[in-house]
Amino acid sequence: MQAQAASIPRRGFILILSSPSGAGKTTLTRAVAADPKWGLDLSISVTTRQRRPSEIDGKHYNFIDRETFDGYRASENLLEWAEVHGNFYGTPRKPVEKVLGAGRDMIFDIDYQGTRQVRAKLTEDVVTVFILPPSLAELRHRLERRAEDSPDTIEKRLANARIEIQRWSEYDYVIVNDDLQDAFRSLEGILTAERLKRTRRTGLTDFVDGLLAEPDLI
Repeated sequence: MQAQAASIPRRGFILILSSPSGAGKTTLTRAVAADPKWGLDLSISVTTRQRRPSEIDGKHYNFIDRETFDGYRASENLLEWAEVHGNFYGTPRKPVEKVLGAGRDMIFDIDYQGTRQVRAKLTEDVVTVFILPPSLAELRHRLERRAEDSPDTIEKRLANARIEIQRWSEYDYVIVNDDLQDAFRSLEGILTAERLKRTRRTGLTDFVDGLLAEPDLI
């Protein structure tokens, strides 16, 4: 019976992580996506942003030019798109719907603008998590330690952080990333709870009907 219960079919969901730049959403996203225990599909966004030295095209992002991006947007082939810090980001829709229909979960690393669009289109399939830094001073320290942005860009990111943090109440869950391991464990708890939701487990009706059809053992 335990094996049968574990194999109850369900529909997949989208787990969205958002945060100000430097608060840890990308680190947490990659960590949980790399853990085979969860079997998550990682959404790879397209972006017009220049590739950073530490990034790999096709792994971290699909880097494209503005003309190609505009073509995706005009043909409505993007589940969401946003302009962030003067660059454009977006997520192709068809691969996402295919994954959810197969009963697998997908994790997104996007900002609040993209989150709103995805939730509007796939409301019941979306779980949102906002990652907060423990302080703005610590956020500055992390951005400077990353050593991938100019001082002007860091100041711009910090200014935008105040705007982004104000969106925290739009999210289902909020994690303060003071300690990365604690934040990771909190994220695992969210995944466990969301996978057990009755409304996602499309095979529960048949499973319960089977239980009730079993003969009495008394």
